[in-house]
Amino acid sequence: MEQDEKKALFDKLKVLAIPLALQSLLNSLVGASDALMLGRLNQDSISAVALANQLFFVMTLFTSSIKSAAGILIAQYWGKKDYKNAGRFLAMAIRASILISLCFFVAASVFPERVMRIYTTDTNLITIGAGYLRIVGFSYLFSAVAQCFLMNMKIAGDAKLSVMISAIVVVVDMTADYFLIYGKCGIPALGANGSAYSTVVVEAMSLAIVLIWAKRKETLRLPLKNFAYFSRDFGKDFIKVFAPLVASALSWGISITVHNVLMGRLGSDATAAASVTSVAQQLIAFITWGLAGGSGIMIGELLGAGKLDEAKRYGDRFFKIAFWNGIGNMLLIALVGPPIYFFYELTATAKAYLVGMLVFSGLYMFAFSFNTIFTCGVFPAGGDAKYDAVSVFFATWCFAIPASLIACFVLKWPVLVVYVIMCMDEIVKVPFLKWHYNKYIWLKNLTREAE
Repeated sequence: MEQDEKKALFDKLKVLAIPLALQSLLNSLVGASDALMLGRLNQDSISAVALANQLFFVMTLFTSSIKSAAGILIAQYWGKKDYKNAGRFLAMAIRASILISLCFFVAASVFPERVMRIYTTDTNLITIGAGYLRIVGFSYLFSAVAQCFLMNMKIAGDAKLSVMISAIVVVVDMTADYFLIYGKCGIPALGANGSAYSTVVVEAMSLAIVLIWAKRKETLRLPLKNFAYFSRDFGKDFIKVFAPLVASALSWGISITVHNVLMGRLGSDATAAASVTSVAQQLIAFITWGLAGGSGIMIGELLGAGKLDEAKRYGDRFFKIAFWNGIGNMLLIALVGPPIYFFYELTATAKAYLVGMLVFSGLYMFAFSFNTIFTCGVFPAGGDAKYDAVSVFFATWCFAIPASLIACFVLKWPVLVVYVIMCMDEIVKVPFLKWHYNKYIWLKNLTREAE
């Protein structure tokens, strides 16, 4: 790669990745703020909400796959400057996301106790979690639609605006959490239910803002007829990208659910420590997600514009970027770990578990950098989402899950050993990335001529 092209890559990546990374951090703070506030309340509240939020997590496996599939196609059409068809794929994503979110809204509102019993047998955790779900379910409807528009906002070159929206949401969410969870200024202390109400408020606010943006965006034409538009060819293009994405997401997501079930069966201390470790990982993953999002948009636009050789050179450079990002992740976990350890009100046993989990997270987050940038950025930008599904199947379901189940229920090994085995799937996937990359299955233009 020539010096001028390298400079162009980094200049473009900075424009995309920095706002995307900041937004990822802010989104993590929105999710983490509940855990941070509840962490000062009591251990059962943080454990119950962490388990209850698994329902939303499962929903996002579907809605994020829909959003990602549409985003891959929209990025390529945007690179081709075919805004009409880009808008059609956005409408397709919104339709599907609304349908999915309605199903999960019903589950949270009507069957919250049954949902909680999937994850725990602790009656107190079930009671707290069920009350939380009845309220927070309304936010599912707002979030699913807002995320589709936020995805298009990044592709449309308005990533900075999405950061501003996320910043506003973080401030409102944390403020609302403080008053509603603890009960300040005459407001009754609602505990876990308070965090549910604040989540509903911020998701509704986020949706309102992005709808105003969409209305004013000249290149984003979204007439009502787009929501009724149907094209067999476009449907096939969407399904071709969506199917492996959702298969991979479900495979990975169900494994995370199994992780939480295992931790739940190992007790409240294990659940709380794993939940706090997850918060730490989310807080430092923002740079990686920014790079993954930026790489996907850059590669997608180049492929849509027919610049396949340039896209290949960009892909080569992302290996070095992933390595240094992995080193950065290890340093960040070392910096974030101590404050998190002292912040949460945990039992001595839970804190001992937390230390071990955070130490292992350094290696985990190094591997996470490579896997995320390529399987969530470079590969799917050209429609190659199958690799992620295959790698998750073998690394997670043929290795990590069976091994951790045996370690937990048959060998009855210590909590930390079970946790490490559960998380080894991310690490064993790394050696196979370069091998698959060199096949260049991802180097494809997916666009059609304008109708």
